[in-house]
Amino acid sequence: MTEVLPSDPIGRHIICDGEYATVRYVGEVPPTPGIWLGVEWYNPLRGKHDGSYEGSIYFTCSHPTGGSFIRPKKANFGVSFLTAVTKRYGPGCDWNEAMVIGKKTVELVGFESVQEKQSQLNALLDISIRECMVGDVGQKGELKTNCPNISTLNLSKNLLSSWENVADIALQLEKLKTLDLSENKLSLPSNPSSLASSFTNLVVLSLNRTGIIWNEVLQSAVMWPALEELHLASNNITCLERPINCLQCLTLLDISKNHINDGNQLHAISDLPRLKHLNISDNRISSINFPVQHGSYTESFASLNSLSVDGNNISQWSFINELNKLSSLNSLNCQNNPVMDSDKNSETIRQLVIAKISRLKVLNRIEILPQERKGAELDYRKIFGNEWLKSGGNQNSDMNNPSMEFLIEHPRYSELLEKYGALDDAEIKQPQPFALKNQLLTLTIMCPDIPEQKPIKKKLPDSMTVQKVKGLLYRLIKVPGSELKLSYESSKMEGKEIQLENDLKSLQFYSLENGDCVLVRW
Repeated sequence: MTEVLPSDPIGRHIICDGEYATVRYVGEVPPTPGIWLGVEWYNPLRGKHDGSYEGSIYFTCSHPTGGSFIRPKKANFGVSFLTAVTKRYGPGCDWNEAMVIGKKTVELVGFESVQEKQSQLNALLDISIRECMVGDVGQKGELKTNCPNISTLNLSKNLLSSWENVADIALQLEKLKTLDLSENKLSLPSNPSSLASSFTNLVVLSLNRTGIIWNEVLQSAVMWPALEELHLASNNITCLERPINCLQCLTLLDISKNHINDGNQLHAISDLPRLKHLNISDNRISSINFPVQHGSYTESFASLNSLSVDGNNISQWSFINELNKLSSLNSLNCQNNPVMDSDKNSETIRQLVIAKISRLKVLNRIEILPQERKGAELDYRKIFGNEWLKSGGNQNSDMNNPSMEFLIEHPRYSELLEKYGALDDAEIKQPQPFALKNQLLTLTIMCPDIPEQKPIKKKLPDSMTVQKVKGLLYRLIKVPGSELKLSYESSKMEGKEIQLENDLKSLQFYSLENGDCVLVRW
């Protein structure tokens, strides 16, 4: 532990008995003789008081039980950056000479050559010294001399106390592009712009679990002029402000696991010109509204093509409707929200989301194939057909005047009618769910490449999978199902042939209807 205190102990981070703390006071605490350190623990339940002792205030804590007094010899102020790197990667390091798998220890063949390579610190490109108790920069210029080629650096959960410390490290690592500072508590610099020259090549920065708030992000952002990715998960962010003259190169922003409960807070970052990926998962967002400037699109988030909203409080379909206004959105993650966990089955929920967002290509990390989109949109068109009629919709375009209430709830419905045509009487008529005859499809089965094979008419359940249809065809035409390729033609989609590519999907999934023709090839 520490025998001699560093010259600048106030504000430094330490480890004591395995717990992290910040030094807030150095001096005597009468009547006990000797020097004490007043510390504020990262874990406030570890302390005993708020910095006061027997009526005297020695320091202040953000929590009433966050403080303690300890002797200096119990405090570990950590090691220098180069000491940590040398211990992990330098000559004689033994931190990874063997790997334990289960109860067996496996010797790493050829480890000596790997160790020899790692011992050449100046050849290191990507390094991790996570949780290595790095507390100071060390001697001036020693990093530039010993390990100047580091481009990716994991410095998470160490004892660095200020951005000036980090800047001193980065200034010597001129090739540094990716930096992880998660779980460090860094005080803001008095003049952030003066440190910008240290981070000129930095493009990826992680500040997860650092306790930072958005206002502090904006104050610091001038230090990162070329930053493209910023990770701010698990912090104390509750509100957002518009970035002015900063973060303009950002393509990815992760503000998941924070405390944002108003979706309209996102308008503050909607003008970031290059933002392509936004993660706002695990906040408390329930709604959002985007202004429409061009037709049905908004100018907000003009470049955004990937959005994650998993684990929020989204319970209304109006939120999903709003996402259709984003002109570039093609990937969405929205699991673990009330609207996705309703009484409808998961496949129906997926179809509704696909039908509501026209440009979506990936939903919950699963690609949306063209036939799935077509099926989802056709089903959406049918499901809400009666509601459309009751609201004032009509198959006659001259009389079609659905209510504004319906159009707000189903903003894509008119577009789907233009795409697939007005509904006919058979589509609008409600099926009798328990009558088997109403679940059967009369289909014509043809083999276009085998002229001598006569067409076959069959009545098949709409719930029948493509795989079972192939099993039926094997009995009819004696060709193994594994060799068959199925598609279908509909009288409503003349000239188009839809592939039945997924054996596990039902005929209903592909929106087959009475009178359609199934084409069989092998």
